[in-house]
Amino acid sequence: MSAKTQEYAAIRYDRQARTPVRDILCVEHPLSVSVNGKAFTLTMQTPGHETELARGLLFAEGVYRNRKGMPAYVVTARDERSAISALDVVVPEAEMDTSQINKRNLLSVASCGICGKTELEWPQGQLSSPAVVLDPTRISDMFGAMAAQQDAFLASGGCHAAAAFDAAGNLMVLREDIGRHNAVDKVVGYLLHEALLSRATHLLVSGRVSYEIVTKCFSAGIPFLLAVSAPSSLAVDFAKELGITLLGFCRESRATVYAHPERGRL
Repeated sequence: MSAKTQEYAAIRYDRQARTPVRDILCVEHPLSVSVNGKAFTLTMQTPGHETELARGLLFAEGVYRNRKGMPAYVVTARDERSAISALDVVVPEAEMDTSQINKRNLLSVASCGICGKTELEWPQGQLSSPAVVLDPTRISDMFGAMAAQQDAFLASGGCHAAAAFDAAGNLMVLREDIGRHNAVDKVVGYLLHEALLSRATHLLVSGRVSYEIVTKCFSAGIPFLLAVSAPSSLAVDFAKELGITLLGFCRESRATVYAHPERGRL
């Protein structure tokens, strides 16, 4: 059993039959993130890659936008399973925008990346070269490569995934989390840590696409956002305004383009 999943006792009902079962569920665990000792947010996430989550979140929120800088991370608390419960990110004060810290209240739940924020804001960022185009024949291959590495989802059925690909359709990184936006933050955090963010051109996500996923994609400078399920209306509106080519329902060699089809051979 990995840190991402945990076994629980349950009873399965099937045509009035009752069967005791041991079910594997995705772990949801609180992570308190502070910056230079000052509380920033409490987010519900799946254990693993916490420094990537913190880095991606601070980048998306505009608190720390230095792509080349490497913060120091101090683990200040763990639970009984040794999962990280509190993490302090240490960055030079001169390189951070402290005004952004106060725009997020403390609590952020796994299912909602904007919970705890006081207002919707126009994201900071710049898309990569418009010369990059989306080849629709590669969509199935990219989602296949992502699905092949979704270990926590295969075990539990309850874990989301995000993955970054380069212009040639090569998988760069995949991360899983109970929260869709957490998975995206972990992907962006990894790319920042490895100085690979400028090479990422496609962001793939499981589940639906909401406003916060689009803004995180734009903040990272990734021009193509592809999802297994549907986008929200606000996600489409922001994708159109920000120049993100947004595709939903990417299943079984099919996809629906909701914004900027001109940036691909679609």
